[in-house]
Amino acid sequence: MIESLFGYNLQSIKNEETKSKTPSPSKHVLEPKRLQNITILSKALNATAEHVCEALMQGKGLSLPQLEALVKMVPTKEEESKLFNYKGDINELGSAERFVRAMLDVPYAFQRVEGMLFRETFDDEVVHLRNSFSMLEEACKELRSSRLFLKLLEAVLKTGNRMNVGTIRGGARAFKLDALLKLADVKGTDGKTTLLHFVVQEIVRSEGIRVSDSIMGKISQRSKNRTEEEKEEDYKRMGLELVSGLSTELYNVKKTATIDLDVLASSVSNLSEGMKELQHLVEKELHKDERSINFVQCMKSFLNYADANLKELRGDEDRVLARVKEITEYFHGDVSKEDANPLRIFMIVRDFLGMLDNVCKELRKSKAPRSPNPLAMLPLDRS
Repeated sequence: MIESLFGYNLQSIKNEETKSKTPSPSKHVLEPKRLQNITILSKALNATAEHVCEALMQGKGLSLPQLEALVKMVPTKEEESKLFNYKGDINELGSAERFVRAMLDVPYAFQRVEGMLFRETFDDEVVHLRNSFSMLEEACKELRSSRLFLKLLEAVLKTGNRMNVGTIRGGARAFKLDALLKLADVKGTDGKTTLLHFVVQEIVRSEGIRVSDSIMGKISQRSKNRTEEEKEEDYKRMGLELVSGLSTELYNVKKTATIDLDVLASSVSNLSEGMKELQHLVEKELHKDERSINFVQCMKSFLNYADANLKELRGDEDRVLARVKEITEYFHGDVSKEDANPLRIFMIVRDFLGMLDNVCKELRKSKAPRSPNPLAMLPLDRS
């Protein structure tokens, strides 16, 4: 009886302690899911609302990860209205809502965030675009100046014309590069040797003889005592080394084939739009706000820098596009308006180089003597 009347009820004590430690429930004006996202982002900032607001007023003091997190916290018009029109005690709101509410006291707070983020990422974006334009320019130079690539094209044209003697396809003066991708489809009577194998074998031998005559033949007397079969092996070895190096020689051509020109163009356009938005914020919205003078001065300095860089970037873009058009017309004649991808020529060459590398690997493994094969006819463009 004494125990039941006067003994400690441990469970009730724990409940009382837990109850006393539990803060009064916060009031919320934002949707639960949205509130959860903002809470996570605000914790990731690792900064107080006071620090963030001061940084926004000054236009500096926030890192790239912090700015990226803040951009994701931009409230909708409805959310902004709810926070502004909240009549209760601000301290009763959750920490994330108090954070956003404090930011809204800064004029054009989230436009400032976007402007500061634009400035933070501007240089990296410009460097990326310049590198891409430089790669395109180098790819054009590589295609135009590669002696070995032109030799391969010449061999394809001569082989096709030789096969088509006496037909309407004979005597062609040129062909579109698309035909290069069909060379592996044209097979000889043995069912194995393709027209690509045949052309590569011819180039390998002619290049091997050229190197042998210009270097090996002059410095090595042993070749005089070698058999014809041994000489052929030497030609093959030296020629294969040269032809296999074409992929390295056209390195930028292959890399350019992965570029999306539309993405590059939109990136330049996006930079221009971002700069216009920041100019509007600085020169129109905050121009007469005395509290924002530090932000305005900070951003005006950046805008002058960005404007100069964008002018150079547009010049690079125009110059490179002209070079791409020029190289396409050099190999394909008049550029078709129907061709949606101006960089298609580089994609064709990249795929052809992949086929060429495979043939070279097969020829390295092959010990069989070289012999011509009767081959099917290659469709050529007489234009």
